Amino acid sequence: MNIKANVILDAKGLACPMPIVKTKKAMAQLDPGKVLELQATDKGSTADIKAWSESTGHQYLGTIEEGLVLKHFLRKADEVKAEKNHPHVVNNEQLQSKIDGKENIIVLDVRESAEFVFNHIPGARSIPLGELEERLHELNVDDNIYVVCRTGSRSDLAAQKLTNAGFKHVINVLPGMSEWTGSTKSN
Repeated sequence: MNIKANVILDAKGLACPMPIVKTKKAMAQLDPGKVLELQATDKGSTADIKAWSESTGHQYLGTIEEGLVLKHFLRKADEVKAEKNHPHVVNNEQLQSKIDGKENIIVLDVRESAEFVFNHIPGARSIPLGELEERLHELNVDDNIYVVCRTGSRSDLAAQKLTNAGFKHVINVLPGMSEWTGSTKSN
């Protein structure tokens, strides 16, 4: 199948959050109704692009996988929603303090499984962003959930999804694993 895109954006070799950052800039230049093709190699970009398009009102048309390249197609909305960030945020040091204090919290890591396996916070639960909606039943809506990813971008989208699904105590952790200095574990 050959989909005609008005703009092709190359984000191959870039990791989260860069495919989203480049997409935001490119979409700002597009006229409503026009189609953007984002080419990426980051496996997590599928979930990221879907969640970002939902939060901004753009239409996620789909993804075609060609070898190692993911081709994501988005149609620019007539009216773009103002982008919101999850309002409840802590930094890495504040999360480390809660862990050290043995507080009753859940650390939810929403990075891809491969990222989690090689480096994660001990005791963290792994639910990649792309699987979150189908795995909500694994979490308790009343738990204190601290959501972490590599940079805080994917975890922000996950925190918003959890809050919209009725979870009451959801906190995004910034900047996330890219600057985590606490202990880590690998499987």
